[in-house]
Amino acid sequence: MRLLGIVCSLALLAVSSSFTIKRPAREKSHAIDEDGLIRRDIPFINKGLKTPVVQGDIALPPGRNALTDKTYRWDFPIPYILTNALDLNAKGVIHQAFETYRLKSCVDFKPHEGEKSFIKFQKLDGCWSMVGDLKEGQQLSLGDGCDYKGTIMHELLHALGFYHEQSRSDRDDYVDIWWDQVLPGMEHNFDKYDDTFITDQNTPYDYESIMHYDPYSFNKDPEYPTITAKDPEKTKLLGQYNDFSDLDLLRLNRMYNCSAPLTLLDQCAFESTNVCGMIQNAKDTADWTHTPSSPASTDHTLVGQCNNAGFFMHFPTNLGIPDDSAFLESRILYPKRKLQCLQFFYKMTGNPKDKLVIWAKREDPKGNTLSTTAAATFMGDDDHSWKIAHVPFKMDGKFRYAFQGLRGDPSSSRGGIVIDDITLAETRCPSGVWRIANFSQLIATMAPGEYLQSPRFHSPEGYGFGIQLVPNSEVYRGYIGAFFHVTSWVNDHVLQWPVGNRQVTITVMDQDPDVTRRQSFSYSFTTVEKHLVSGSNDFFWDNPAKVGTYDPSCDCYRGWTWGWNGYFSHYDLQKRSYLKNDDLILFIEFEDLTSLVNVVQPRGDAT
Repeated sequence: MRLLGIVCSLALLAVSSSFTIKRPAREKSHAIDEDGLIRRDIPFINKGLKTPVVQGDIALPPGRNALTDKTYRWDFPIPYILTNALDLNAKGVIHQAFETYRLKSCVDFKPHEGEKSFIKFQKLDGCWSMVGDLKEGQQLSLGDGCDYKGTIMHELLHALGFYHEQSRSDRDDYVDIWWDQVLPGMEHNFDKYDDTFITDQNTPYDYESIMHYDPYSFNKDPEYPTITAKDPEKTKLLGQYNDFSDLDLLRLNRMYNCSAPLTLLDQCAFESTNVCGMIQNAKDTADWTHTPSSPASTDHTLVGQCNNAGFFMHFPTNLGIPDDSAFLESRILYPKRKLQCLQFFYKMTGNPKDKLVIWAKREDPKGNTLSTTAAATFMGDDDHSWKIAHVPFKMDGKFRYAFQGLRGDPSSSRGGIVIDDITLAETRCPSGVWRIANFSQLIATMAPGEYLQSPRFHSPEGYGFGIQLVPNSEVYRGYIGAFFHVTSWVNDHVLQWPVGNRQVTITVMDQDPDVTRRQSFSYSFTTVEKHLVSGSNDFFWDNPAKVGTYDPSCDCYRGWTWGWNGYFSHYDLQKRSYLKNDDLILFIEFEDLTSLVNVVQPRGDAT
């Protein structure tokens, strides 16, 4: 029943997104970026750095070269230490970065247990790392302003043996360095290295690399760039810190001979004729059909934009008789963890009585069924557009998952059930998922400061929470604002208040069908238990029934809001697949980090 509750809340997301009211008074809200837009480019953060570095963030002992010298390649898992001086938010984001590496590569990490080689995360002066495994333990600094997932992924790539993209010997074929705009004494940050020192892994120049400088790095005049692409349109791609580019990931996996990601169990966009090894039962009373995209019914992968491409699986419910059924069953899977999340896109275009049931089937080593569990059920609805769903599993051995289509009333159905773009990963499903339809229209029509109120979500601990999304920031033109708050709920009397040491993460999903290619964007902050509201004796993160404002739309109290006036730019929204089908999809987390406050490490290494 718990899973059914989660599914029902997902089905209501598009309806809830239409609720619009004015922004609350400023005294009820705190903006992290009230003093200016946040800059995540590492050269800017590292201005005034005292630690000797090259290329802005590489602390490199003389004569060491990890990229071409295999001696300095790591064995996995990489031992790490989180020192107690690190900000709690940084500790949480480090773990987010670890999970991204595991999802997209074979790179793994483990707490240090006395090994000679390890990475020691410290809060020093700025964001910097050493290059390669130095065989004696090494530092990775995450100072003020470095607690962003993309920044940490960048520094970890240095530790794994990678230099900056613009250091390549052939960089002058692709970009121009404007030496007259470089700060005096900073010219060395644009040095090139020949092929005996670094290698490009036989890959093209990558403007989108997470290892590429921003156009305004080390500039003396904020109006003029120091590095531009020879193709002006590609200058706009330089300096992204969201996630790996395709070529970043290719190089990483080539360097470490990764044959498959660690936590990605399965994904399928149904573009191949073997439909990713999925099977159907000959005893079923109906069938799923492998269906090409058409103007009348487009796929989710390519949104009907390509001829002779773009497929999905379709279960027609306008044929046959009620309760006709068809199973679409996955290949056999072998999990390593005891939790998984199935993510997929679906639409119900038939009858409200139609059902889509998600099953998990355990098998023994010989293939005999041990148990079959219905994990979630989705009912037909009036929203015939693509929606996203997440279903959690807790499988600890060999298993399959399956989609079952059930016909409701064929005589009144005009369509069926459609699924596409499936991903199964060994990770926890997001706590809050909010799909906002027609988002471009909302940007065009809503006044600055007006916001959309999310549905109420629930954390694994039972806290209620939500966000207010401002399509047009009233502070930073051309940006979306995002503000988090806790809400009252039935469990509040048994929960800890004020609620501190919880990490809030708001993510804009890149809807690319291949999870390894996604460049989703996220920001995080961490609540402080005793944080007082300015000018009062109220705690910011206290029980919202005590310090919040009543909202009749949810019959709940909403607490003070905390977030960003300039969360994400309208320009960046138009890139990649952030607005596929003009849907904006947000993931919202409220995660307990108390266990990371004081991390016990061997030999006193946590100091």
